Order: sequence, then structure tokens, then C-alpha cells
Amino acid sequence: MTTVDPSTRIRPAGDRAMLITLGDSAPVHRLALALRNNAIAGVQDVLPAAETVLVTLHSVRYAPQVRRELVALLARLDADAQFDVDVSRGTAQIDIPVTYDGEDLGAVADHLGITPAQVVAEHTSTVWTCAFIGFAPGFAYLASPDGRLTVPRRSQARTVIPPGAVALAAGFSAVYPRATPGGWQLIGHTDVRMWEVDRDPPALVRPGTGVRFVDVNGE
Repeated sequence: MTTVDPSTRIRPAGDRAMLITLGDSAPVHRLALALRNNAIAGVQDVLPAAETVLVTLHSVRYAPQVRRELVALLARLDADAQFDVDVSRGTAQIDIPVTYDGEDLGAVADHLGITPAQVVAEHTSTVWTCAFIGFAPGFAYLASPDGRLTVPRRSQARTVIPPGAVALAAGFSAVYPRATPGGWQLIGHTDVRMWEVDRDPPALVRPGTGVRFVDVNGE
């Protein structure tokens, strides 16, 4: 995070929510994890997005105290890059088996200057963490701790990407939960269903969930 007055980054969103604007996915991820690991009385939910975190409250009466504690937490995060953001604390971890046969695997390797096998090795050798959900129900934006495999979106989006497609774009990885248009780079596919309306909860992955991709063809 940049060192600026923390209070300037917090705005009211109605009378029972506050929107924290950070302008970058990395501090958003750290702040969301810190809020989950350091519970603030009166906070009902923490909803991260690409550059913001929405904090909802149980009641408007908590607003002054929550704001004070948010300002203090932002200041502590600014001052200490290692401040209590242990991704393993209070979060689930799931394995997702993947067949690495995506149409863009070769292009991703070329962009990164490595081989397709190395792309697979990099993708499977880290625990990705869901930073936020967006675009479609169950579409989890998965971040790696070191920003590995950062590639741009395709210059031209596809009109249909099948459900289960495993993709990379803009420093994130994701699994398409249903058939939709999309411009991410496709590196493989999985049979795991990311969104099922009859499941409780419907989304397999939620913010804070750790995800490890497993190569089904690996030894």
C-alpha cells in the first residue's frame, strides 16, 4: 500500500457499509485477509473486489467504532508488509484436477519465455487464493502470492468459453463456471463444477479459499 492518510480511503456506502478504495489487487487481498484474521466488532461481512473492499455492518451504531478500527488497521498494514495475513488461518483449501490442454498454453509459454511444461509446473506448484468473486456466479479470481504467470488477456475475446476452462489473465487464474464469452488465456480444463445451485453454498470457491491445481497427467 502507498503511505497516505488511511481515512481518505474509506467512504460510507449507505448507513451500514463502508467502501475502502486501494487501487490495486495486492493490497486489497492483504486487507481482506487481515480483516478476516482480525475480527472487528460490528462487521457483518467483508466483500473484496479488484480495487476495493466493502465492509458491511450489523447496525449503524457500529459505524464510528468500525471506522476508527479500519483506519488503525490500514495504518498498520501500511507500516508492516508482513502484518497478519496468514492465508492458512481460518480458510479452506481445495484441490482442482486439471488437464493441461488449453488452446493458449503455447502462447502463454511464449509470452513468458518458458516451455508449456514449465507453465504447468508453475501453475501447480503454488497455492492460489481466491481474492474475490466477479464476472459470473462462481467465477473466482485466484491470486498467487508472488504474481507468477502474469499474462495479458487475449487481444480478441472468444464468443464462448466452455465451463471448466482453466485460464490466466492479468495476474489471476480462474475456472470458468459456465459457458460465457471471455478473453482470458486458456491453459486447460477441469470437470470440477465451480457453481451448483443445489449445493450449499453454491460456489465451490469463496474469497479466502486456497486452491491447488493438480495435473491429472502428471506423474
